[in-house]
Amino acid sequence: MDDEENPTASWAAMPDSSAFYRKLSVYQLQWPIHDLSDYVIAGARYGGPLALMRDATKMLAMPRMGSSSRQSIQIFSSSGEAINTISWDQGRIIRFGWTFDERLVVLNEEGIYRLYDLRGDYAQHSLGPEAGEMGVIDARIYENGLVAMTGAMPGTSIGLLEVKGWIGGKPISLASPGLTEPPHAWSIVPPDVFISRHVEVLLASEATIIAVDALEAADQHLARGPFLHVAPSPNGKRLALLTATNVLWVVSSDFQNSLVEFDVNAAAHDAGASSGALVQYVQWCGDDAVFVGLDGLTLLVGPGPSLPYFYPSATFAVSEIDGIRVFSADTCDFVQKVPKNALDVFLPGSTEPSAILHDAWMHFTKRSPRADEAVRHIRPELASAVDACVDIAGWEWNVRTQRALLNAAKYGRAFLDSYNPTDFVLMGQTLKVLNAVRFYEIGIPITYAQFVHTSPSHLLVRLTARSQHLLALRIAAYLSMKPDAVLKHWASAKIARAKKADGSSEDDATVCKTIVEKFNQLGGGEVSYADIARRAWEVGRLALAIQLLEHEPRPADQVPLLLEMKDDKRALLKAVDSGDTDLVYTVLLDLHRRLPLGDFFRMVEDGGPRLAPAANLLQVYARQQDREMLRDFYYADDRRVASAILALEEAVGMDDPAAKAASIKAAQKFFSEDKGSAFEAKMMDENLRLLAFQQELEKDVDHKVKFVGLSVSETIKLCLVNGLSKKAERVKKDWAVPDKRFWYIKLQALTQLGDFEGLSQFVKSKKSPIGYEPIVHHLAETGHAKEALAYVPLVEQKKRVDLYAACGDWQAAGKECIALKDRTRLENVTRMCTDALARRELETMLRSFG
Repeated sequence: MDDEENPTASWAAMPDSSAFYRKLSVYQLQWPIHDLSDYVIAGARYGGPLALMRDATKMLAMPRMGSSSRQSIQIFSSSGEAINTISWDQGRIIRFGWTFDERLVVLNEEGIYRLYDLRGDYAQHSLGPEAGEMGVIDARIYENGLVAMTGAMPGTSIGLLEVKGWIGGKPISLASPGLTEPPHAWSIVPPDVFISRHVEVLLASEATIIAVDALEAADQHLARGPFLHVAPSPNGKRLALLTATNVLWVVSSDFQNSLVEFDVNAAAHDAGASSGALVQYVQWCGDDAVFVGLDGLTLLVGPGPSLPYFYPSATFAVSEIDGIRVFSADTCDFVQKVPKNALDVFLPGSTEPSAILHDAWMHFTKRSPRADEAVRHIRPELASAVDACVDIAGWEWNVRTQRALLNAAKYGRAFLDSYNPTDFVLMGQTLKVLNAVRFYEIGIPITYAQFVHTSPSHLLVRLTARSQHLLALRIAAYLSMKPDAVLKHWASAKIARAKKADGSSEDDATVCKTIVEKFNQLGGGEVSYADIARRAWEVGRLALAIQLLEHEPRPADQVPLLLEMKDDKRALLKAVDSGDTDLVYTVLLDLHRRLPLGDFFRMVEDGGPRLAPAANLLQVYARQQDREMLRDFYYADDRRVASAILALEEAVGMDDPAAKAASIKAAQKFFSEDKGSAFEAKMMDENLRLLAFQQELEKDVDHKVKFVGLSVSETIKLCLVNGLSKKAERVKKDWAVPDKRFWYIKLQALTQLGDFEGLSQFVKSKKSPIGYEPIVHHLAETGHAKEALAYVPLVEQKKRVDLYAACGDWQAAGKECIALKDRTRLENVTRMCTDALARRELETMLRSFG
């Protein structure tokens, strides 16, 4: 390889150390920025974009007449490609920064903050009235939240407010640091790397550092301050502190172990720069080294001396988990530590197996027999050499070097009896993806380590945010990922910007057809249309939203959006057609809450057979949970009989006689209004008359016995049990109770009282309309067999055998069999007899039977 292709050409050894670092020139920037020192800059991690705003503290030329004085933020990709320009008119900007999903957070002095996507759409939130009253003086924005510093009024205490997530939640007040002046410098340790999983704020005040979280503010009792820069490492385990004398002090995050002390002035002097140069920033290069930026010079500080990197103008750096991106007016560079596997492969004179395998491949391409000899020499370590070549291919940026390393691994793999190719295949796929997104038109210089850390799906989100839908779809297909998120974003963007060549909006049918065809072609018909329909509705294209929802196969996604769109009839129809009872109930309850009662019932009633299930479910729900609604529904639907039955059901459960009577009167009214319910209406009159009589009965017994609510038969029986015979006769007469039913009721009442003499007199008073057999059976079944025997002779002779047996008088049963000359029945009685003595007598009768 020549020097241009040699990976070690960009390496530099850290003095007095075995560590090597490389500086890759990733992009030559073609943007209109000439001096970064004129701008306030925020850079997104993982190869993300830059946001630049003119620094208001710098001298600027007066704007031309008619030009806007509004603040604006320009957004560029890492390759210098312009993405968007955001115009800001919400007060003075205090700080801006990037979220994990590459939305720009812009915070003003009144505590208002917006989250902009790369297209310029935004959501606005507030830190609350406290921040607006106190004023925001500074903030630190991290990927999943922010910490704002309040206290702009002189003499007021400094306060800290934390926002977790980007959904506009209420900010949390952290512990008071006890400061009345802003700190010299401050920084935060994000929750995802801090051991407690809560944000920690580090404030450089006077000579010490104050660590603040939600519970307490702890003074670290340092004496080396004041510190002008505070920079936690990406893993949160180390801190880089710059003193007022330009001494860089690297210490463990608990301040217990001092790791490095480095004199920046001395190093700058040795590098030929001014010894009193002002340090612009202190950032970490991965977790291993600290990057110090001065005007025209940067210093990479590791465990030993530093590595200087010279730039013709001011620089800006973005710390990454595996290195640091450095921007100047002309270039975007990436500095990172060279890993051991790369040293093993590329370091001149290396005898490591991976280096030998790489050389073997080079010899093989030249058809040299030394290739086979080299591979056989490392045969015991060949598998590890193959793994090392695959691993270091992911670290490399040069496509030729990547291909050479993978070919070397492929060549070595051919000599192995068994080798799992999964990692090899995945690395090849990943490198193809990484090389595509690193292309300057895309401008995402993400490394393999960053790609693994953030996930492929996160990369697709970033591409769609840049409207690179075609590339995102190709990557999704290449990596066998579902394209749903990409297609949804593409469809949302198309809806928002669907224009014809003449500038007018495309008609809804055309847009819907285009989206459906694309979803069916690339999404396999499994992509949800609900989110796209919601987007169409949000931008005011209701008809398009409805058309898109017609293609949504999941009613559970269709119906909620239809309700939000106030397309109530369609929502109810879709819910009923789905057969999902819970979904129907959801729609019904929502409509009942929102609509006037008449409109609600009319919608359900006018639906015909198709909405009949909804009407039935409404009745079931109302019967169990809201009977007032059911009453209103029956009344609105003119269901007189159903209303009457409902009133009767309610009357049954009432204890208050007046309320019960009122419900029965209501039922009588409903029945009387129905032509086919004349009999029921009459029965209601009878019921009211009975209720009035029962109230009189309760007064007669001083309310010691409860009559109200009983049936006619129960009323007669209770009168007889309580000695109110005349009242019982009156009930029998007034309500035309048949003699048979009255005899049964009186038989039960006298038996319950044990008044067998009264029963005898009652039976002898007149001929029984029910006969005498039921009397015998009732007495025998209630445990009064002895009393029942007195009524057996009154029954016709052929039935007496069974009655005597039921009463346990086996001898009498046997005698009746003899009297009837029925040997078969006598045999049956003998078998059924459970009394041993009686059985012997029956057997004697049987033997004597002629």
